[in-house]
Amino acid sequence: MIVDCAHYRDGRRQHEGPMPLEQAAARCAQGGFVWLGMFEPGPEELARVRECFGLHELAVEDARGFHLRPKAEQYEDGTELIILRTARYDDEREEIDTGEISVFLAEHFVITVRQGIASELRGARSRLERRPELLQAGSASTLWAIFDQVVDSYAPVVAELERDIEQIEATVFSGEIAPTERIYFLRREATDFYRAVHPLLAVLGRRLQPGRSPAGLQPYFRDVHDHLLLVNEEVAAQRDLLATVLEANIAVISVEQNKINLRQSATMERLTILASVFLPLSFVVGFFGQNFDWLVTRISGFTAFLVLTLCGLLLPCLLLFVWLYRRDRGMPPPVPHMTNAVHRTPAAPGR
Repeated sequence: MIVDCAHYRDGRRQHEGPMPLEQAAARCAQGGFVWLGMFEPGPEELARVRECFGLHELAVEDARGFHLRPKAEQYEDGTELIILRTARYDDEREEIDTGEISVFLAEHFVITVRQGIASELRGARSRLERRPELLQAGSASTLWAIFDQVVDSYAPVVAELERDIEQIEATVFSGEIAPTERIYFLRREATDFYRAVHPLLAVLGRRLQPGRSPAGLQPYFRDVHDHLLLVNEEVAAQRDLLATVLEANIAVISVEQNKINLRQSATMERLTILASVFLPLSFVVGFFGQNFDWLVTRISGFTAFLVLTLCGLLLPCLLLFVWLYRRDRGMPPPVPHMTNAVHRTPAAPGR
């Protein structure tokens, strides 16, 4: 829908309230320029705007879609299309809400098409209307006001991202495990934000070229460019920092997993030793539990039972002691000597 439409001449707005589309197109020939603001217009509205202002069909088609990167296009009739990405940080969801502003810039008109949230331009229009000396520079002054508001809106996003990154850093480098999903998600948000900020440097840099903007607006565009350059550097640093934090968190997870494995190994060792202690008793129980005639007939009294029991206990205990003693001293267990090994003569080559 059409949000506002105003005719500016001699640094002032020439009427109160919005004007009809056809009347706005007619006033383009009366000097000054017309600023038409639209929010998520439908195909029919864009078709009317194209007919009234003579826009290129490819430019209108670009304004309908949603782009991942800012860009600028120059058409043969002198109209320039500038596409900017807007951003707003939602702290509760830890997400960056993005929008888009398509600006059709010509000598006698400016048409802004806003898509999505975080693309409000009422503040830019009000601020510019309070600066008649800038309005007198023509339609390019509206582009400065839009750039300035969009770049200023990036600063809170950078600050909120920085705060969340500091929280994750404190968690990771304190030895605790931070949620890997949260780190990865923040890095993805920072990467998407970088795609909105970094290409805008080239778009804004075109306005600094000689003859691209009125001389009176050059210092203002340079000021916005400096702010954008700072934001770009901070976002790039945040993206690299999140990659480092992600690697550090993975290292912390690996260390904790190794500690768990060591504790499990120590527990299994204790259980193995405990089971080894009871092996002689299991041997004695199994030995006397055999119902063989030789064993039954040979145990005729307590003395025979005691001798067989002690021998059955002492021999396994002695072997267990020797094994543990050699293991503690780092000595390999003895290898039985094979006296009856069969020696084979190596076969001759080719046989």
